[in-house]
Amino acid sequence: MATGHTDPQRRERIIAATLDLIAEEGLPRVSHRKIAARAGVPLGSMTYHFSGIDELLHEAFGRFTDHIVAVFDTYLSAPTDRDQARQAVADLVHTLSEGPQRELVLTQELYTLAARRPEYRALTHEWMRRSRIHLEKHFDPDTARQLDALIEGLALHRALAREPHDRDLTLEAITRITTRAS
Repeated sequence: MATGHTDPQRRERIIAATLDLIAEEGLPRVSHRKIAARAGVPLGSMTYHFSGIDELLHEAFGRFTDHIVAVFDTYLSAPTDRDQARQAVADLVHTLSEGPQRELVLTQELYTLAARRPEYRALTHEWMRRSRIHLEKHFDPDTARQLDALIEGLALHRALAREPHDRDLTLEAITRITTRAS
């Protein structure tokens, strides 16, 4: 007779372990065996919950992009005018660049994977679309697209620079993009 033992959090632990390993060791070093060990699950759980590594990576990176979009929402849901929105975008850039190194690495790993494998581009396209929705609450679609790229670029430059630029320069760049020439 079966023991009835279930582990309802097993799938979630596998996804979390996958993201942790990607951030720590890089995507090429991730394997079913390492993920199972990290998640504390039997190796067979990998194929029970996911048809293969691609399904697992899609799910894991999907969760990661959901998290980043939630960060956008946190910063961009409160502003009530354009100046507040500019300040919120600057805060967002600095939060992303000063946040955990894990998020920077996961972002770059996903971008690299999407650049090499078109089937992963849907994740990055959806991520950008959802990020722009938050920006379009305050700016027209073309400006939102430019800001989305600026946020990614400034966050990356700040995170990797030996002497990151300050908030004033971030705000100046945002203001330039969001101020239309007369």
